[in-house]
Amino acid sequence: MANETVKEGRAPWSLRRRLLGAIVAASTALWLVSLGIVTVIAWQETNGVFDDALEESGYMIMAATTDWNERGLLHERGADGAHGRKVDMQYQIVAAGRVIQRTGDAPARPFVSNFDDDDGFAEALVGDKRWRVFVVRDAARDVEVQVGQRTRQRYEILEELAESLWLPVLGVLLLLGLVCWLITGRILRPLRATAASIAAKTPGDLAQVDTAGQPREVLPIVAALNGVLGRLDVALQSERRFTADAAHELRTPLAGLHMHVQLLQRQHPDLAEPFRKLRADIARVTALVDSLLTLARLDPLAHEQLVRQEVALQPLAERLLATHAQEAARRGIAMTLQGGLETVQADPQLLEIVLRNLLDNALRYCPDGSRIEIEARRVGTGARIVVRDDGPGVDEASRRRLSERFFRVLGTAQPGSGLGLSIVRRIADLHGYQLGFGPGLDGRGLAVSLDMERT
Repeated sequence: MANETVKEGRAPWSLRRRLLGAIVAASTALWLVSLGIVTVIAWQETNGVFDDALEESGYMIMAATTDWNERGLLHERGADGAHGRKVDMQYQIVAAGRVIQRTGDAPARPFVSNFDDDDGFAEALVGDKRWRVFVVRDAARDVEVQVGQRTRQRYEILEELAESLWLPVLGVLLLLGLVCWLITGRILRPLRATAASIAAKTPGDLAQVDTAGQPREVLPIVAALNGVLGRLDVALQSERRFTADAAHELRTPLAGLHMHVQLLQRQHPDLAEPFRKLRADIARVTALVDSLLTLARLDPLAHEQLVRQEVALQPLAERLLATHAQEAARRGIAMTLQGGLETVQADPQLLEIVLRNLLDNALRYCPDGSRIEIEARRVGTGARIVVRDDGPGVDEASRRRLSERFFRVLGTAQPGSGLGLSIVRRIADLHGYQLGFGPGLDGRGLAVSLDMERT
């Protein structure tokens, strides 16, 4: 891992730092935007408050400098003047504890009585209304001016400010969430790519996961996974080599054993039946060894390693039928070839193994007098090859397991290794064919189909 990084000349980047930097940068930018929005709204609200204060000051001066009996004392401002006032201040001129002049909305008694200082702020409760009051006295402390504002109006200013701010602030927060979601999604894209690469691994693909562009925090995980894949690949290769070597080494002694049994059978004709059974067992073991050798060759193959070419189906099928013709005639089994499909794109040797195994299975499990049919035809833009028979067939539950290695349907007395259809499955997977099982001829027996891509 480290060597690969050095060779590439690039140090792994840090996921934590990149996320932190991106989120801090986005948060700072949007904080500046929100600060600008708050400043603009606060400026508008402050201007409104100050303008209202100027208006209030004008009315208060008017009230203080005109005849209080006509306009200054108890004169109520009209609805137009009272509507929407942010700063509604009322004043009283108090002498000897009595209000001698006041604005129309000020109470008739002083806001604050027995105020100790010459000036200052105080809280007053007049009736059910709470006021914030400023008191100032003259030097002789004979006359004082009390200016009051209802506390509720201050809260109303805050409420107006909050009403103006909540929607822009919410929009900024939503935008921040969206930006962070997009940023984290982009930064975490290599993790998703790595996860997809790991999920795409198959038993036949144990290649190392690419470490280029991986964040520093993920490199130990990828390195550990690559170590596991490497050890697993070595183990599988060792197992395959052992299977292939063992099967190969067994072929020679099995062939020699078969010859010795034939020789003994000639020398001892009175033991013909035991020797016949022994020869059948040797043939079965030899077939198993051949199947193991075939699987050992197929397992390491990849789709790209196949030698695909145009394969003429009719000559191949006729040659296989001729190979099995003597046994079929002896047992009264009719074998036919149907369909008009001439060629398919496939590996010739592997396709021959598929058709031979399917015919062997059909002949092995069909009773005497049965029918076997090979059909090759086009289906839409693809092609299909089907081998059908009208033998005893296989129940639906067992069909799903037919291609498992060493699986054999219970109750069959015929010898076999349970590897024939496993070989067919492996070859179908290598070609990208779809292997299927269904009922055979006239709804009886078994049909094994290969659905091929367009040829």
